Amino acid sequence: MSAEIICVGTELLLGDILNTNVQFLAQQLASLGIPHYYQSTVGDNLERLQQVIEIASKRASILIFTGGLGPTPDDLTTEAIANFFKTPLVERPEIVVDIAQKFASIGRKMTPNNRKQALLPEGAEVLPNPGGTAPGMIWQPRPGLIILTFPGVPSEMKRMWQETAVPYLKSQGWGKEIIYSRMMRFRGIGESALAEKVAPLLDLTNPTVASYASLGEVRLRVSTKASSQAEAIASIEPVAQQIRDLAGLDYYGSDDDTLASVVGRLLREAKETVSVAESCTGGGLGAMFTTVAGSSDYFIGGVIAYDNRVKISLLGVNREDLEQFGAVSHPVAQQMAAGVQKQLKTNWGLSITGIAGPSGGTQTKPVGLVYIGIAAPDGTAQSVEYRLGAMRDRGSIRSLAAANALDLLRRRLLTRKS
Repeated sequence: MSAEIICVGTELLLGDILNTNVQFLAQQLASLGIPHYYQSTVGDNLERLQQVIEIASKRASILIFTGGLGPTPDDLTTEAIANFFKTPLVERPEIVVDIAQKFASIGRKMTPNNRKQALLPEGAEVLPNPGGTAPGMIWQPRPGLIILTFPGVPSEMKRMWQETAVPYLKSQGWGKEIIYSRMMRFRGIGESALAEKVAPLLDLTNPTVASYASLGEVRLRVSTKASSQAEAIASIEPVAQQIRDLAGLDYYGSDDDTLASVVGRLLREAKETVSVAESCTGGGLGAMFTTVAGSSDYFIGGVIAYDNRVKISLLGVNREDLEQFGAVSHPVAQQMAAGVQKQLKTNWGLSITGIAGPSGGTQTKPVGLVYIGIAAPDGTAQSVEYRLGAMRDRGSIRSLAAANALDLLRRRLLTRKS
């Protein structure tokens, strides 16, 4: 007994629209404890739609459609479903009235093609759409199979789901359990290295543990099925604690935590402040800090120092060191961090200097070479070299450099606490 999400629209296949509906529905299914093993996306084509329905109806007991409910000829979802199950379409007068009233409320007259949206398979129930003209349907074309259809407009789909679909599914016996997950986040360790550390836990069946990699970080999803969130948390927490113990400082947070929010929390707890001096990231590090509400409690400001004259005049970088070692070097990174710490009178100073590309690299200093400096409250300044890869694009290098600076500060704050 599982559900399958079927998204309809050629614009989705072309990449013209980001498909946020499927993410929302997947999360909602998990909250109802409904297993969900497949997602399909199909264009506005009657034959291919029916092929997808044929496959999905054999492997799932709930089919959830989004898109293809509009008034135009290429809106084919309802027609395809009715054709596949050899059921005639019937115009529903109450839908015609509803559409006409919605047009009248904005001073417009319903056009004839909107009557298409009032056609539903014989025997289907209306799934009301309070926010638009395209209603959905709830239909059981055969025993053991439920079909739900929604428009592709996210705001309309979400409201219809919450107001009608969820109560209906619960009335059918779904929603007695939940699938609960915790996403644990790690930085400074590769996916394979983390998987090796937690290898025995990857074979668990309840909770389950699975790994994911993204730019600069690795995630472990710990999931379980339970009758309540409290029961799920009690099941997950011992496994999560084992993972935290194995990962050490490489673990930085879970679920909605970000590096910026974690670092901000640590700074606020310590009643300390930070400032930044940025070269290759051009303000990206400061922007990460300020994504967190209330960051003005601890983030004081920064200096964007691309030109060496700014490094010298505002940050106090030694001219001779710039000439001898270059702007992308350990000494300059350290002096930039100490300089902004002094100028803005903060407890901590962070700096970034590097070569983001695509040009500017040399054999000894390739694209992707970054130095991150950190000035501590005790007056010391250190720096770390990162080689972020010449094959990465400029944006990725800049993002990684800023995130690595946050992570460096996080580790220093935690190490000092311990």
